[in-house]
Amino acid sequence: MNDRYKNFKNSLPNYVNSEEDFQLFAMRHSAEHILMQAMQNLYGKDAFFMAMGPATEDGFYFDFDPKNLEITEEMFEEIEKEIKKIIDADLPIRRKEISVKEARKLFSDNPYKQELLDEIEKSNEPVSIYITGDSNLKPKSYSSVLSLQRASEIKQCFVDLCAGPHVDSTGEIKAFKLLSIAGAYWHGDEKNKMLTRIYGTAFRSKKELDDYLAMLEEAEKRNHRKIGKEMELFANFNEVGQGLPVWLPNGYAMRRILEDHMLQFERKYGYVHVLTPHINKEELFETSGHLGFYKESMYSPMKIDNEIFYLKPMNCPAGMHIYKMKLRSYRDLPYKQGELGTVYRYEKSGELHGLQRVRGFTQNDAHIFCTKEQLDDQFMEVMEMLEKFYKDIGFKNYRYRLSLSDENSKKYVGDRQDWIKAEDALRKILMKNKVDFYEAKGEAAFYGPKVDVQAINVYGKEDSISTIQVDFNLPQRFDITYTDENGEKKRPFMIHRALIGSFERFFAFLIEYYAGKFPLWFAPKQIVVIPVSDESNDYAYKVDEVLKNAGSEYNIWIRSEVDERHETLQERIRDAELMKIPYILIVGAKEKENNSVAVRVRGLGDKGVISLKEFKNKVLAEIKEKSLELWK
Repeated sequence: MNDRYKNFKNSLPNYVNSEEDFQLFAMRHSAEHILMQAMQNLYGKDAFFMAMGPATEDGFYFDFDPKNLEITEEMFEEIEKEIKKIIDADLPIRRKEISVKEARKLFSDNPYKQELLDEIEKSNEPVSIYITGDSNLKPKSYSSVLSLQRASEIKQCFVDLCAGPHVDSTGEIKAFKLLSIAGAYWHGDEKNKMLTRIYGTAFRSKKELDDYLAMLEEAEKRNHRKIGKEMELFANFNEVGQGLPVWLPNGYAMRRILEDHMLQFERKYGYVHVLTPHINKEELFETSGHLGFYKESMYSPMKIDNEIFYLKPMNCPAGMHIYKMKLRSYRDLPYKQGELGTVYRYEKSGELHGLQRVRGFTQNDAHIFCTKEQLDDQFMEVMEMLEKFYKDIGFKNYRYRLSLSDENSKKYVGDRQDWIKAEDALRKILMKNKVDFYEAKGEAAFYGPKVDVQAINVYGKEDSISTIQVDFNLPQRFDITYTDENGEKKRPFMIHRALIGSFERFFAFLIEYYAGKFPLWFAPKQIVVIPVSDESNDYAYKVDEVLKNAGSEYNIWIRSEVDERHETLQERIRDAELMKIPYILIVGAKEKENNSVAVRVRGLGDKGVISLKEFKNKVLAEIKEKSLELWK
């Protein structure tokens, strides 16, 4: 392990796990400094305030506050040329520790650096700056703040407050690209000023960069926000509120199909379902511990009839009272209680992202109360449910993470032997099911170990969409008990379980996974009937009615509609294809005469003319079987 990696190892983000990762991270961090240096060279130091900008898992960004400068993506080519000049100059990058007083003088005209220095001063951490300078400048010329100020006025020198790490010289950056511009609140807090953010990336070689850019291009085609808008699945309205998505008719139809499927699916496994209020009294969250542990992520309290209420951030506390409303014995266990409950959490505005990161969302929640002897079987059953559900919807881009405790930490509640029992049980279940998983020590919640389903999005990033969690906290706080066969009170084990986490985040992954080309059984619009002329309209509506009524005896609602707009036939076909509708039926005089339909299948083109009865039966079979393929 080289010395620099060793020195920074404890302060690096969790995705930097090797010296190779470290070198790439340092290179991207340096590229971010070069971006600001290039902008100063081109537009002058007084054109903007530098704020801050870290390296990220796949690139870098820098936030700045324009004074009299408007940066657009059309200026990227000019900025990239200046960046290349700085790289080609192979300028040294040096670290220097200075006093807080010197740093305040050095950045006296920058309110953002002054605020960062306030934080550094409180933490008693050393103040470090990095100097990217002309190789002809001697190191001793950086010996004082005064010379630093002079140096920073030289075009080939740049100074910034930074903890590092960086590469030794600008010439080590081999391939880079500026990607986009966005607005970003200072510190991600909407109460602060909106800054301008430039995103970029850097790689060890041009081939790696080209491969990454190709991946981004494909990912953008699958972007759930883009597809959600095109297919009219969901929308965000400023008048409704940030992070509070609205489900449009197409998206809600699709969501409702999966909700109904989930409810029926869980009932087969013995679940009962409940629904708890959106707001709860303050005392409920005092008992649960949320006000002590989670208040910063909760919406502000509201006073009603001299009592304090909160929007619920989780469904669990109210669910505890449903369990407690009557005495339970060992004969009642396992007791499995499910809820499709909407919760509200105050995420920072800078972290909100389409459906993937929101403030109001509905969880496919469940709480399982069981004895110690039943724990292994309940874990196994939940794993079985997870695998079956994901198979039904055809989703494969995931793996499991086993989040364990750290025996050296004191943050965990409950008996240590119970923790060991639960962790061993989770590990055995994962191994027995032969699934892809990895262990993450110290990642357990304070109240218990957990298994998370880590979905992998189109950018190759992971996020949790499903979870199985053991909770040693709430049963104790709410005094949850059952009576054993000897009449003695015992504390049950409690498992939190969300097969798809939140519908919002899950749909973000699902939209991108399928690029909007959903299987027939849960596609928002399944069939569009297009009459070739006004004379065929009556037959088109007859076909539509036959299809809509076809599944009534099976409790299946076929989502069909007629497009009789006064556009050309080809324009209507094109629009249906852009909406990614699985089946397009074209009807005219000949189809009316023969009681038939001409079929176009998404991705497969024309399939000829078949009888309406044959098409109806084929579609019903695909939906009942939950087929993932069209025209089987």
